[in-house]
Amino acid sequence: MALAPGRSATPSYKFAVVVLLGLLLAVPLFSVYLLVYDRESQSSAARSSIVEGWGQPQRLAGPFLVLPFSQLVQTRVNEGGREFSRTEQQERELFVAPSSLAIETAIAPELRRRSIYEAVVYTADVRQSGFFRLPDLAALNIDPATIRLSEAELRVGVSSAKGLGGSQPVVRVDGRSLPLIPGSSLSQSQSSGFSARLGAAPAAGVPIRFEIAYALRGHDSLGVQPAAQDTRWRATSRWPHPSFVGGFLPVSRSVSDQGFAAEWRIGNLALNRPIVSIGEPAAVETDAVAVNLINPVNLYDEVNRATKYGFLFVGFTFVALLMFDVIGGAPVAGPAYLLVGAGLVLFFVLLLAFAEVIGFTPAYLLAAAAIVGLVSAYCAAILRSWRGGGLIAGMLAALYAVLYVLLSLEAYALLIGSLLLFVALAAVMYLTRNIDWRAVGRRPQDAIAS
Repeated sequence: MALAPGRSATPSYKFAVVVLLGLLLAVPLFSVYLLVYDRESQSSAARSSIVEGWGQPQRLAGPFLVLPFSQLVQTRVNEGGREFSRTEQQERELFVAPSSLAIETAIAPELRRRSIYEAVVYTADVRQSGFFRLPDLAALNIDPATIRLSEAELRVGVSSAKGLGGSQPVVRVDGRSLPLIPGSSLSQSQSSGFSARLGAAPAAGVPIRFEIAYALRGHDSLGVQPAAQDTRWRATSRWPHPSFVGGFLPVSRSVSDQGFAAEWRIGNLALNRPIVSIGEPAAVETDAVAVNLINPVNLYDEVNRATKYGFLFVGFTFVALLMFDVIGGAPVAGPAYLLVGAGLVLFFVLLLAFAEVIGFTPAYLLAAAAIVGLVSAYCAAILRSWRGGGLIAGMLAALYAVLYVLLSLEAYALLIGSLLLFVALAAVMYLTRNIDWRAVGRRPQDAIAS
């Protein structure tokens, strides 16, 4: 917008220009947001390549005692337009969950890096023990003579068999070591795992005791799909940042810088299901429990959240420069606003670039110091006042300090941010309380003529 010769811009005109320039800076701020998203996608792809071949997030299923049997079933068939009943013999499987199951897992984590990216993998020493009891077959309407006890199997599921690696699982039933068969045939673990034939008919009414031990590799998460009448799972690790998730929280846990220990106890009444079923019982996702080995600082989330406060920095700095222009009489040209705004946007790019290499907090300090120094020195030059540059430096330093607090205290971000805006508005009102806005920007002869 052109001005008449010899006439200064009014405060309203300057304010409108500053608002327009601030809106133009929304484009590079949005570009920074997209850059963070792109770098996060690259990081996810790099993490996937790091853990590839090691093992997926693991979930344990079973063990189940599986008893094959035959059953006569009445079916209705239609042939030639006539419907009649037919008796067929069908092969079925009786699934028996343990009456008692104790799981001990010692998780050994390892932080693996490739270039600037890292991923958490682990090796878990898994030990399962407990016992089965054969059910009352008559109560299940099953003829005991049709049960092929000599073909009974013990099936153990893991969500990714690749995680067994070079491990040689050991399965003992009533003190006897059993040979293993690849695959579990359990749908809740996508048939991944291993099985063992008992090789002898279990005695009726006598508990069938078992012990299972193996090493399991995975990354990020280890969980259990409970099914026993009484499931007890104890997990220990030296990883200091666990996250306990799933349908049940641990009944006891301790977390310190040296690691964590947690114990779950889940009964089948809480699962609302019996421990005996004809056919494999369906796995209920909400019943599963797990521990995640998390990295407490996700730098991409932190940078993304910081970017959302970009307008706060631009707005505060532009208002400060506008006050120097309107009140202090130090005119600031539009290109100067754009250069200062570009510097403020560059902070988030520097933060992202440094954080990927040296971590979030050091990157934040380094990027903030660089931008405070650059912008304050430039402002001192355009305002022709080192005092003005110092005020801009102090304001930016305070803003970066407040932003770091906002990022650290997510629950109070809205409260602190709203208070900060209130203080800023109050300061602008106080500084401009005695200004005659109609007279600002007008030449003395124009004021006399009016």
